[in-house]
Amino acid sequence: MNLKSRLNKESTAGVIFTLPFILGFLLFMVVPMAISLYYSFCDYNILSPPQFTGLKNYIEVLKDETFFKAIGVTFYYALVSVPLRLIFALLVAMILLKSTKATGFYRAAYYLPSIIGGSVAVSILWKRMFAIDGVVNSLLSLFGIHSEISWLGNTKTAIWVLIVLAVWQFGSSMLIFLSSLKQIPTTLYEAARVDGAGKLTQFKDITLPLLTPTIFFNLVMQMINGFLAFTQSYIITQGKPMNSTLFYTVYMYQQSFEFYNTGYGAMLAWIMLIIVGLITLILFATKKFWVYEGGF
Repeated sequence: MNLKSRLNKESTAGVIFTLPFILGFLLFMVVPMAISLYYSFCDYNILSPPQFTGLKNYIEVLKDETFFKAIGVTFYYALVSVPLRLIFALLVAMILLKSTKATGFYRAAYYLPSIIGGSVAVSILWKRMFAIDGVVNSLLSLFGIHSEISWLGNTKTAIWVLIVLAVWQFGSSMLIFLSSLKQIPTTLYEAARVDGAGKLTQFKDITLPLLTPTIFFNLVMQMINGFLAFTQSYIITQGKPMNSTLFYTVYMYQQSFEFYNTGYGAMLAWIMLIIVGLITLILFATKKFWVYEGGF
């Protein structure tokens, strides 16, 4: 078989077209991960060659109070922001389900924060909004409320500034919910109305059960994103005050590139990979108990 005939084969064409992705995956994912795994067992500070130290980094982290603080902050952020984001996404999706002339505009407007919400520009904007002389305090002063609240300087409110920013980015989940809502047959609601079921009963007995697979998908994706959040904390609060907004990813970045403890930072990255993997595994293990998998 000559070269031209081989190139015309469907299997050969498939390999050629997927080769850039495979090479990119190997060069930019697998190889860096393997190097990072090696560095996690080393004393490495970028400026000098890595020295293999075995499990030293993994033992030292058990004595690191800041590590446990960052874990706690990240769990709190993810476990609060993700459910709130999904609730708002579902609520808006149900409102936009009814088509009007302005529906397309509203869908785009609600989706836009999901695209730009994680950017540095929006984080800086959010930081200015919640400053002492920012927009939020100015609006509160119009209603006679004390207008010099230090939202970012208070350990109790700073984390909520980041949570509100996360909830504001509900657009992607909203579009997924909206797509799933359109797949539910209207005949189910018509039959329920004939039987005298109200709106709340229809939502509880029809909409919610049929949406559980979509809720599960959004929950898994948003939980992963929640644990990997970085820009909001690094730009808006830098983990302050008193590490009350110190996300795990920010602490990992600080160790790697600010304190030049790169081996320790690589170890933190692999611990995060294990944590996210365990959470995802738990979600999938419990899926059958709360996800409706029946047909229409």
